[in-house]
Amino acid sequence: MKLLFAGTECAPFFKSGGLGDVLGALPKELAKQGHEVRVVLPYFVQIIPEEYKEKMEDVAEFTVEVGWRNQHCGIKKLEQNGVTYYFIDNLFYFDRPEFYGYGDDAERFAYFQLAAIEMLEVVDYIPDIFHVNDWQTAVIPVLLKDKYQWKIKLRDIRTVLTIHNLMFQGIYDQYVLSDLFGIGYDAFHEHGLKYYDEVNYLKGGIYYADLVTTVSPTYANEIQTPEFGMGLHEDLQKVDNKLVGLLNGIDYDTYDPETDETIPATFSIDDLSGKAENKAALQERVGLPVEADIPLIGVVTRLDEQKGIQLILDSLEALLAYRNVQLVLLGTGKPYFEEAFRHFTEKYPEKFQGIIDFDVNLAQHIYAGCDMFLMPSAFEPCGLSQMNSMRYGTLPIVHEVGGLVDTVKPYYHETGEGTGFSFYDFNAETMLDVIDQAILVYSDHPDQWEGLVIQAMKENNSWEKAARAYTDQYKYLAF
Repeated sequence: MKLLFAGTECAPFFKSGGLGDVLGALPKELAKQGHEVRVVLPYFVQIIPEEYKEKMEDVAEFTVEVGWRNQHCGIKKLEQNGVTYYFIDNLFYFDRPEFYGYGDDAERFAYFQLAAIEMLEVVDYIPDIFHVNDWQTAVIPVLLKDKYQWKIKLRDIRTVLTIHNLMFQGIYDQYVLSDLFGIGYDAFHEHGLKYYDEVNYLKGGIYYADLVTTVSPTYANEIQTPEFGMGLHEDLQKVDNKLVGLLNGIDYDTYDPETDETIPATFSIDDLSGKAENKAALQERVGLPVEADIPLIGVVTRLDEQKGIQLILDSLEALLAYRNVQLVLLGTGKPYFEEAFRHFTEKYPEKFQGIIDFDVNLAQHIYAGCDMFLMPSAFEPCGLSQMNSMRYGTLPIVHEVGGLVDTVKPYYHETGEGTGFSFYDFNAETMLDVIDQAILVYSDHPDQWEGLVIQAMKENNSWEKAARAYTDQYKYLAF
């Protein structure tokens, strides 16, 4: 099939979260499986590394009408790993140091969506499936059926919208309809863009896309409830017949303990000795005492309420003062969380190191060198870190939500089965009880612990498996 993805993040060019990982891996895997795959992205000139800019070629330029404005659009192209990438070049909108958070984001991503559609005929690529991602591209299905339905070449395109995080929806004043998209009120209704008296980019995509996917089966169910639906649960219930949860994968080329050059020692299921070397090297690297027998817990996260950071803070004093354990945390986020972890680093330097930074290589080392990985998210559409940690034999401790439920099999003492540990009630006391359970197994039942490590490493969370699930959905739409 001819597939086209649109999104605002894509590894290795630029990313700030899971969306970048998905767009970096899924198209590449689909291309391996024989599909013709292309991806369209903004040309974030200040963010894209020079090594990729040098490989791009300018292939087209045209003008896009953004309401009453005529805006330049350049198209740059790069071919890599069997995938063709197009970059929408406009310095006015994309020559900035950050992806999001600007007062004109409504206009920036309205332009991007209009340009992505008008690019199709310019580069002579009409896809069978146009796969859009999150609110920044969610209006594309609306535009194809409203603004561009008169274009015969575009009429047969089927659209897929993936919701990576329902929290972010793109809600703006009604003026965006005419002033940015150049459309009337035909799509401004309860089964379209209308959200109270405003326009909701994501809601429009939910109703107008031919298929709506989320990044895990459990999250697809959760977002149809008031607790997780972020104000759209009733709308998602109405489209339940086209709502599917497809679990993300992880890039097995990048996350491979047998070949990973970023960690001090490689290892495998058949020879776990390298894992102990990674632990010792990690303890030394972050400034913790090198102790093989003390359980080392890792955290790699955005410091935000969604990630359950308050639970970690609420339990940290009890964890460090009364338990023989070490913990290393890597992440950046809200200033008051950053300051709190600096405080605990000063108070318990022999047991806790809070590293306020974004460091991909150190994150990899934490996945490989820790014994346990703590991930108590309040909600988690899919989550990748728990799968990364399992790949390296580091057992996750997770809150039972979203993709964490779908990927982590809780430890069962009677049989020794499981790939990690989990808790349901979202509070610090319950989380501490499960951490204590993990510490007990680690300390008193080493043979059973090693069995859990091997079971975790055997889990198949590859994109090869995930891509086939997407292909099945695409075929259903296209044929």
